Amino acid sequence: MNKETITMTKQEAERLLIINNLIEKRINGTDASKQLNLSVRQIRRLKQRVIKLGPKGIIHSSRGKTGNRKFDEIFINKVKTVINEKYPYFTPIMTFEHLRDEDKIEINKETVRQLMIDEKLWTGKKRKVSEYRSQRERKDNFGEMEQFDGSYEHWLYGVDEEQCLLGSIDDATGKITQLQFEKSEGIIPVFSFWKRYIEEYGKPIAIYLDKFATYKVNHKNAEDNKDMLTQFEKSAKELDVLLIKANSPQAKGRIERLWKTLQTRLIKEMRYREIKTIEEANRFLKNEFVPWFNLKFAVVPKGKKDLHRKNNANLEEVFSVKKERTIGNDFVVRYLNGYYQLEQEQPLTVLKRSKVTVETRISGEVKIKQRGKYLNFFTLPEKSKREIETMVPALTRKKSDWKPPVNHPWKDASFKRRIAIINSR
Repeated sequence: MNKETITMTKQEAERLLIINNLIEKRINGTDASKQLNLSVRQIRRLKQRVIKLGPKGIIHSSRGKTGNRKFDEIFINKVKTVINEKYPYFTPIMTFEHLRDEDKIEINKETVRQLMIDEKLWTGKKRKVSEYRSQRERKDNFGEMEQFDGSYEHWLYGVDEEQCLLGSIDDATGKITQLQFEKSEGIIPVFSFWKRYIEEYGKPIAIYLDKFATYKVNHKNAEDNKDMLTQFEKSAKELDVLLIKANSPQAKGRIERLWKTLQTRLIKEMRYREIKTIEEANRFLKNEFVPWFNLKFAVVPKGKKDLHRKNNANLEEVFSVKKERTIGNDFVVRYLNGYYQLEQEQPLTVLKRSKVTVETRISGEVKIKQRGKYLNFFTLPEKSKREIETMVPALTRKKSDWKPPVNHPWKDASFKRRIAIINSR
């Protein structure tokens, strides 16, 4: 007689032992129900199956059979073809979304992942176990804090040089508020970024960023001298926006997590759309990607208020690089290899060797300011040219053309004698 081998799990073996005890009347149905945490009716069914089929009756009847929800081979081959032709460099979740939205193929995420592993398109790598860090609670309201950073990456497929992507994400909602490709993370691109932000939303209460040189003076003397500020710190102070510097990338985890998401999704989406230029990329971000991202990933904040404040400052002036310079004896201001000749007529009295502030706007325009007034000047094409005589002691407002009449007190003889006496003392 041939013996049949039956494979059971540990749980099934324990069940068989209890059901056998029930059949042999060592326990009753209620005891078996408590031991197996099943209803009395289910215990009765299991007992009948074991009596009829023997130990095999304890095993689930669907084991070894093809599932009712299994896809047929024709459909699976079709999906594999689409994946290989259109989405070979996508992640499984991105492939699933494009199959669902663009190709109208209904298939679950796990099946897509398994198919991509079978086709050697996905490695199925496990995540690294990182150091434990507790999560910081989100802010309550929109505009309470913006996390800001820049990321250098080969964002455009097929372009050799790296591109810089500047982004801000609201801490309370997880919403991307601004995302823009710029030449670098230098002061002018950062100024341009925040000028657009404030024009659209208003002034946030705080900005959470790293200690990159644009945002913080990293010289050792800056630790003792708190007055050493970067251009960005000066502008933020003028706007009354608090800057919070993170001590580690993990501290500003939401913006760092955003970069991981973008490096996975954005690069592939732009490659799929054959985007090759910064201009095309910025249009795609504004019109398609950012609205889609916010719809998918943004969360509802605890509070319903928008804490952005109205801006009343001149942003062109605030977001300009300001440097102090000294007026020369010839009333020429030297700045960045440029020579700026002050005109003779000015809105206030301007003296030689006095200090002025030279502002470089985002557009590249240069302004010269002293005591709250912008001075009149023109650019000298060459260093050697001088337009105002050095004998002039000061530059002032335009002199009046008015002359006193003949009978004016100034022309009276007694008045002249009094002036002469005063001058002789």
